[in-house]
Amino acid sequence: MSVQTSTSAPSRDDFAALLNETYGENEAFEGSVVKGRVVAIEKDMAVIDIGLKTEGRVSVKEFASPGAPALKVGDEVEVYLERVENALGEAVISRDKARREESWVKLEQAFEKQEKVEGVIFNQVKGGFTVDLEGATAFLPRSQVDIRPIRDVAPLMGVPQPFLILKMDRRRGNIVVSRRTVLEESRAEQRHEIVANLEEGAVIDGVVKNITDYGAFVDLGGIDGLLHVTDIAWRRVNHPTEVLNIGQSVRVRIIKINQDTHRISLGMKQLLEDPWQGIEAKYPLQARFHGRVTNITDYGAFVELEPGIEGLIHVSEMSWTKKNVHPGKIVATSQEVDVQVLEVDSSKRRISLGLKQTLANPWESFAEKYPVGTIIEGEVKNKTEFGLFVGLDGDVDGMVHLSDLDWKKSGEQAIEDYKKGDIVKAQVLDVDVEKERISLGIKQVSGEAGGSAKASAEAPAEDGSDIRKNGIVTCEVSDVKEGGIEVKIVGTDLTSFIKRSDLARDRADQRTERFAVGEKVDARVTLYDRRTKKISVSIKALEMAEEKEAIAQYGSADSGASLGDILGAALKARGDGETAKKK
Repeated sequence: MSVQTSTSAPSRDDFAALLNETYGENEAFEGSVVKGRVVAIEKDMAVIDIGLKTEGRVSVKEFASPGAPALKVGDEVEVYLERVENALGEAVISRDKARREESWVKLEQAFEKQEKVEGVIFNQVKGGFTVDLEGATAFLPRSQVDIRPIRDVAPLMGVPQPFLILKMDRRRGNIVVSRRTVLEESRAEQRHEIVANLEEGAVIDGVVKNITDYGAFVDLGGIDGLLHVTDIAWRRVNHPTEVLNIGQSVRVRIIKINQDTHRISLGMKQLLEDPWQGIEAKYPLQARFHGRVTNITDYGAFVELEPGIEGLIHVSEMSWTKKNVHPGKIVATSQEVDVQVLEVDSSKRRISLGLKQTLANPWESFAEKYPVGTIIEGEVKNKTEFGLFVGLDGDVDGMVHLSDLDWKKSGEQAIEDYKKGDIVKAQVLDVDVEKERISLGIKQVSGEAGGSAKASAEAPAEDGSDIRKNGIVTCEVSDVKEGGIEVKIVGTDLTSFIKRSDLARDRADQRTERFAVGEKVDARVTLYDRRTKKISVSIKALEMAEEKEAIAQYGSADSGASLGDILGAALKARGDGETAKKK
C-alpha cells in the first residue's frame, strides 16, 4: 500500500515574498553607484558584472581619461546603476554618471568648506562658459572669468585650473563657479606680500600700466600704485598724457601706503627740488613779473611765473573799470601778461597777483588831467534815484547828485529833463581816487546861482520871510530814527526829515547816532514851497556848497594849497564871522 504525499501550491503572499527575495535587494541599488568587474570587452563595449543575474554594458570611451591605463578584463570599476533590467534583460549602467555622482559628493564638501576645486573650461555658451569639474558640469559667468574683462578666452580653454563654487543645487543639477574670485584671493596674498616689503618714502622704478584723466597707474612689480596728476610735476599738468605714455618706465617715490586697502600713492615731482622753497625772496611784494596765463576760472586767472610756480589774479584785480566781467573777456589762455605781486603765502603755496596794478589808474589820470573846477563833457550813461552817471575820459564814470542838477528846480524835477544818451556839460567837483568816485555838477556850469550859497540865503524873500531855496537854516533835532533825523527849523513852525544819505557828504559820517535830540545843526534848503509850507533841508548839500565856496575864495590853480587847507581856512573864517556877529 503506497502512501502519497500531497504538496499544496504556494499562496499569493508566498509568491510575493519569493519575488522580493529575488529582486528587492537588487532594486534597492537603483540610482546609486555600485562596484563591478569587467568580464569581457566586445566591440568597444565593456561587459560588467555587478553581482546581479544579468550583466550590463558600458562604452569603453566612458572609462577613458588623460593619463589613465586602458581598460582590461578583470578590472574592478564603479558604475551608476540606472535600472536592474531593461527590455533586453540587461542591467542599465553608466560610468559617466558614476563619475558625476562621485564629483557631486566631493563638490558639496568643497562648497561647504569654501575650498577651491579643479576644472576645465570646455565650451562657450550664452552669457559665459561650461566647466568640467571631474564629471560634473558647471556654469562660469563671463564676469567671473578674470579680474578685468578679457577679449580672448581661447588660451584658458582645455587647461586645468582652480575655481571656487559660488552656488550649487543638486536637485536641479546647477553649479555656478568663479575663476575671478580665485585670482583676487591670489592677488590679495601677493599684494600683501609686496606691500609688506615697501616703505613710505622709498624710491622705486615702475612701468606706466594705465592712464586716466586724474592720473596714471604704475606697475611696481605685481602691485599697482596711483600717480595722481598733481604729483607728476611741480608745474600745472592738465592731463597725464602731456608727460607720460603707457609702457613708459618711471622712477617714483612712495608717498603713502594704506595697509588696509593696499592702495599706494606715488609721486614724481617729489624727486625734484621744490620751487616753493624761499618763494618770498624770489617774489617780493609789489615787484612786477612777466608770466603766462595757464587757466581761467569764474573767479580769476592763473599765471605761471616759472615751472611749478603759479599765481592767481583774482577777478577784482584784473581791471580798474571792468568790474562785472568774466575773466575770459579780459585775458586768454597762453597769453603773456605783466603782473604785480600782491601777497605771498608759502605755507598755503599761494601767490596773489594783480593785473590792473601794472596799468595806469584811470582815476589818478583823470584827477591829473581834469582838476577840480574843470568843465568837462560826457554822455549820460544811467539815471538813478539819487542822480546821473556820466561817462568820462578814461572809461570812468562821474556822478551828478540830484542837488547839483539845477539851481531853481528840485532834484526830482530836474532829473526828468535828462535821458540816457544825452551829452551834458558838468564841472568837476571832487575826485576821490581811493574810493574811485568822481563828483560832478551841472548847475555849476550855468552860473545862475547869483553868488555863493550863503549870499543867497541872506537875501530876503518877496514875502519878507528869511527862508528860501539854497538858503542856510538852523535846525533843532526833534527825533533820531534809523533812516534819518526829524528836525524843526529854528524860529519857525516848519519841520523836515533829513534822510541818512543827506546827513553828511562822506558815507562814513552818514550815521544817525552822531545826532542827539535837542542838538542844533545847520543845513541848506533844497526845496521850499511857501504855499504848502513844505520844506526839505540837507546837511550834505551845505557841506558841498561851503566846500565850493572855500575853493573859490581861498584856492587857486597855482596856490599849491591842499583841499584840507582850503576847507580849514573857510571854517576858521566862518567861525570868526559868527563870533563877530555875537559881539
